[in-house]
This record gives sequence, C-alpha cells and structure tokens, in this order.
Amino acid sequence: MAAVAAFGALAQPTRLSVFRLLMQVGLTGEAAGVIAERLAIPHNTLSTHLGILRRAQLIGARREGRSIRYFVDVDGTRRLLSFLVTDCCNGRPELCAPLADIVEQASCC
Repeated sequence: MAAVAAFGALAQPTRLSVFRLLMQVGLTGEAAGVIAERLAIPHNTLSTHLGILRRAQLIGARREGRSIRYFVDVDGTRRLLSFLVTDCCNGRPELCAPLADIVEQASCC
C-alpha cells in the first residue's frame, strides 16, 4: 500500500527533513546540491534518501542541465493526506471537516 511506503519514508529523520524543506520551497523545488548543503547531508547519503522519497511518491525530480531539481509530489502528498482523513472519527468525517476541506481544496502543498 502506498501509505505504508510513505509513512516508512517519512519515519526516518533525514528524509523527513528533506521532505519538510521541499514543502517549504514550494513547487519550484531545489537542486540536490543545495538540499545537501542546507541540511548538511553527504551527497551519496542524500541520493539514497531522495530515491526512497521518490519511490514513496512524496517527491518528484526533473533534470535541469547537469543538475536534478527535486520538488514535492503534490498528488502523492495529497493522496497520503486524504488517506489519513478518509476514515476519520469512526466513519464521521464531518468531525474532521476542517482538515478534510484543506486536503480537498489544496492546489499546492
């Protein structure tokens, strides 16, 4: 299940830090080298973490010249958030309405 992979990816502190950084920078994303520098992560270690986050469908990547820019996968993140609130409060999603509304209306994470 995709949610299990996403939770597993985010359960590791370095990956959670990368994901949070990418959430903060928005859809423009950040180059791998800049992520490594900002979070003080060795490049080879960062590469492994980025791969895990990509496979969990939490981030995406695009090549820009010689570098790769990483960004939050909005659809994957939205699916994870929706999963969290779908069965909210024992089948009474209206109790989670503010959170559910945010997830449904989000055009960007």
